[in-house]
Amino acid sequence: MRPTPTPTPTPGAPSAVTPDAPAPATPGAPAPGARATAPDPVAGDPSPTGTGGPVHGTWEPAPAARWEDAFLSGNGRHGAMVFGDPDADRVIVTHHTLVRPGGDDEDRRPPRLAAELPALQDRLLSGDTTAAETFTDGRPLRWVRPFHPAFQLRLNRPAGDLRAAYRRDVDFTTGEVTATRATWTSRVFVSRADDVIVQRVTDPHLTLDLSLDPRLPGAPAGLGIGHGAVLTPEGALLSLRARYPGSDVAYTGVTLVAVTGGTTKLVPPGVLVEGATEVLLLTRVRRHTGELDVVAEGRALRDLLDGTEYDALLARHLEAHRTAYRRVTLDLAADPAERALPGSALLERPHSTALLERLFAAGRYHLLSAGGMLPPRLTGLWTGDWDTAWSGAFTTNANLNLQTASAAAAALPEVTEAHAALVHRQLADWRDNARAIFGTRGVVAPSHTDGESGHTYHFSRAYPLHLWTAGADWLLKPLVDHDETYGTRDPRTTAALAEVALFYEDFLTRTDDRGRVVVVPSYSPENRPANAGWGTVNAAMDLSAARHALLTAADRHPEHADRWRALADRLPPHRVNTDGALAEWALPGLADTYDHRHLSHLYGVWPLDEINPYDTPRLAAAAHRALELRGAENDSAHGHLHHALVAARLRDGERVAHALGRVLGGDFFHPSLMSAHYPRRDVYNADAAHALPAVIVEMLVQSTPDRLVLLPALPDTCREGELKGVRTRFGAEIDLAWKADGSATAVLRPARAHRIELRTPSGAEPLDLVAGEDRVISLATR
Repeated sequence: MRPTPTPTPTPGAPSAVTPDAPAPATPGAPAPGARATAPDPVAGDPSPTGTGGPVHGTWEPAPAARWEDAFLSGNGRHGAMVFGDPDADRVIVTHHTLVRPGGDDEDRRPPRLAAELPALQDRLLSGDTTAAETFTDGRPLRWVRPFHPAFQLRLNRPAGDLRAAYRRDVDFTTGEVTATRATWTSRVFVSRADDVIVQRVTDPHLTLDLSLDPRLPGAPAGLGIGHGAVLTPEGALLSLRARYPGSDVAYTGVTLVAVTGGTTKLVPPGVLVEGATEVLLLTRVRRHTGELDVVAEGRALRDLLDGTEYDALLARHLEAHRTAYRRVTLDLAADPAERALPGSALLERPHSTALLERLFAAGRYHLLSAGGMLPPRLTGLWTGDWDTAWSGAFTTNANLNLQTASAAAAALPEVTEAHAALVHRQLADWRDNARAIFGTRGVVAPSHTDGESGHTYHFSRAYPLHLWTAGADWLLKPLVDHDETYGTRDPRTTAALAEVALFYEDFLTRTDDRGRVVVVPSYSPENRPANAGWGTVNAAMDLSAARHALLTAADRHPEHADRWRALADRLPPHRVNTDGALAEWALPGLADTYDHRHLSHLYGVWPLDEINPYDTPRLAAAAHRALELRGAENDSAHGHLHHALVAARLRDGERVAHALGRVLGGDFFHPSLMSAHYPRRDVYNADAAHALPAVIVEMLVQSTPDRLVLLPALPDTCREGELKGVRTRFGAEIDLAWKADGSATAVLRPARAHRIELRTPSGAEPLDLVAGEDRVISLATR
């Protein structure tokens, strides 16, 4: 199903406006007539087919028929979607900067509502439950600028022997996508070292018609296209310039074609290569204003070659990519025969531990590949359609943090650095939001961004996203976790936390009859009370965010600590409703709406440590009751995995397994192992693919700066396994192994001395850690 063009509903809501935004058949031997994925050029690195352990790649016995099924490679800037067709191959090129301009910039400013805020607060506090529905400047819904693909690199050749065996692989350890049939081979990767898409095609008698083709689904009719093709001593230089309708903004793709043997001639808009043995392609795309110097771009690509072979380009890339990917591994002792299956066949076995292993590996690979200059979008770094659902943007009120949830624990600081780049680049816009909407100092984050603007302008009466004040704390939380994990304090994060605290100082000025400060207006993404309008008072997420932001900022700014802690102490407590559940709105009288995909009110459980079974057992029980009552609404993948993350924090392994089962059994994954937003592979979306590794880690290992919890929510379906390389927020690395007989062992490698509380299924005890001294812990799984 092709997503509805914008404006479209929120992922998971019929009327919402933002989303919650291997091995061959015989292990160790290639299939007849095909060769296995090329080995890693560095000696000693295990094969991605993983015949002696988990598979670090996936494969298919046929080319991709749809762009959603294309295998993926990326370096956090450029992305490549590889079809692997021997006769009519396509590589769709993407780049994080490719968002379509358009519209009046004034319409993309935050609404100037600060003067009207006191009157709105008066009405809400007097019991007017629909007052916030008129708190707007009257503009129509304005979507953020949509993300889109650049073009497709087409490689057509005369039809080969269709009877020859075919195989298509992606190697997670290298980022390479390889396709083979008979003597034809294609290998593609996106270099982290050189920021270029590299493809090598080989055959003893190779004839190829090469072109850059902008004709992709949804491309605007007014896109101004210009092609260029020139012959050079190294081969040929192809270029494609696309100018957006009604704009001076354009993007240009340049491909250097280096040919070994045969002849090369211009066949506009591309080139024809005949009788070659190898064609090496280097591709870049740049978004720009005015004209791009294509000659200079071509010269830069030629300088990359300068006698360098494909393997040398790959080796430079591997130093960064493979090091990051290999830091954490999961082994669930899966059936070797299932590990050998192609991804599409393994997806038909939703209860297979081999499937869970492979999706864990694929999730980390895709997350690493999508995170660089920016964190992953709703579609990661990839799309084959200009009408990408929900603009293919960053939806910050759920999706972005869910996708990056494993970054700290699963040792991908590259992803956190990309997340930080997005946050810090937009802080000036966040200040504008605070001043314009609330009349305060400090910062307020938007619910939706294209990666360029951080202004809040995507909102409507039914989804008043401009009322959401918890976003800055929610988006800074992963950066705080990163600092705790690595024992550092990024001064940029420290400064941003102070700005969040300043916002709350100016915003939290109204009080209730008990002298508690009141969050008004308040909004719980993307839900509403059963008996009130969307904008209300004291949403649980807002209370948790304000408290956490003030206390965290106080910890880093001792000169303001007393003032900010005192303000945090004046926030009202969470409310337990008549169902025994943690209420989504702490104001008495506001009724919960349970059937909803978001779990914003359980922010205090995950990712915060405010509510947990050890320090706040009464609230933890109420949160668990709220989780029991929560419906799945329309089966959005992020809702199921968010449910699993909260359940893991509440030590409910059965509920974790159930939520995972809904995703694994719901046909959410394409053969590429990228996911969809809805069941039956409806709407290409990275939420499930990127969030699943976090669920696996959380059910096995959880940490705070002072606590380690081992095996808190181990499902019965994972009776044996090993998780290696997990990082903790107190600065230790952990290898955890558990067996079907109920025994388990954890090895801690602390980087700094610290006393922590160790929690296992057997109970709690203090544990003193010494930097550089390994600690071995024996425990039982039950």
